[in-house]
Amino acid sequence: MKESTRSVLSPSALEDEAAVEPKLRPWRLDEFIGQTKVRENLNVFLKAAKARDEALDHVLLTGPPGLGKTTLAHIVAHEMGVGLRVTAGPMIVRTGDLAAILTNLQPRDVLFIDEIHRLPTNIEEVLYSAMEDFVLDVVIGEGPGARTHRYELKPFTLVGATTRPGLLSQPLHGRFGIHHRLDFYDAESLATIIDRTAGILSVTIKQEASKEIARRSRGTPRVANRLLRRVRDFAEVDGKKLLDWETASKALEKLEVDEFGLDELDLRILTTLIEKFGGGPAGVGALAASLGEDRGTLEDLYEPFLLQAGFLQRTPRGRVATAKAYKRLGIAPGRSESPLF
Repeated sequence: MKESTRSVLSPSALEDEAAVEPKLRPWRLDEFIGQTKVRENLNVFLKAAKARDEALDHVLLTGPPGLGKTTLAHIVAHEMGVGLRVTAGPMIVRTGDLAAILTNLQPRDVLFIDEIHRLPTNIEEVLYSAMEDFVLDVVIGEGPGARTHRYELKPFTLVGATTRPGLLSQPLHGRFGIHHRLDFYDAESLATIIDRTAGILSVTIKQEASKEIARRSRGTPRVANRLLRRVRDFAEVDGKKLLDWETASKALEKLEVDEFGLDELDLRILTTLIEKFGGGPAGVGALAASLGEDRGTLEDLYEPFLLQAGFLQRTPRGRVATAKAYKRLGIAPGRSESPLF
């Protein structure tokens, strides 16, 4: 197969992982790979807002972690040519925190709130008038002497991101004029992302290696980029200058990522569901307790992929293991023997 035109591997051991992420992030909408419908519609809304010289309407981005919600918020600000302020729902606990952020925004700036479903109720209520009328009503003082002060805000765009849109209150949900759900990526799009990342990191990679990493990346660009960096680490330690299929496969096996992208916790979830709950149905709370894991971790990070990949089914009574799960674990339906993996 044709090899990518990449230079030799860079010394990853000396790189700060946190510093790598900004380098990998696309800054323009035409550089964003995948999510075609989202990208096309957002492009229209951005062009229309710029033509009217207005702030873009508020945007709600939903979907599993690692699919590009934060990246799209950066792209919106960059395409609009405005500033970006980044925060997260759990970090805004007092009205004064929100007031300090909103009053410092410049015209058409973008405020990105990650995990927006975790905003306290009192903060949500203050946001209603800020989003709708660009005013902020703050109560100063307590008791009979309390008074309300109104701040006039500059028009801004709130980009909210959440993995659990069902936890948003209806009044807040309804104030977003643009709603987009990001879905898992196909292997072809992920392979393209891996090739792009390899170029940025100066990694020489063959197409079959890109495809193998993509196939095991859980439909998630963040996972794909992480696996590429880890495969590169194994290759460098082994003195390999080229990431081919064999190198990638061996590294992924050492990382305990199987051909479906399932890792150790995925397998534990499926095994526990089958062996302790007879394949289900089982409530996610009971499943989390049996695993000794946080319920939110299962619901946000693991369950969406297991459902999409066909290993789990969600029913009114709970989660059920599918025939595909039994086959992967080597367990015949109706049996509870521990699999070897």
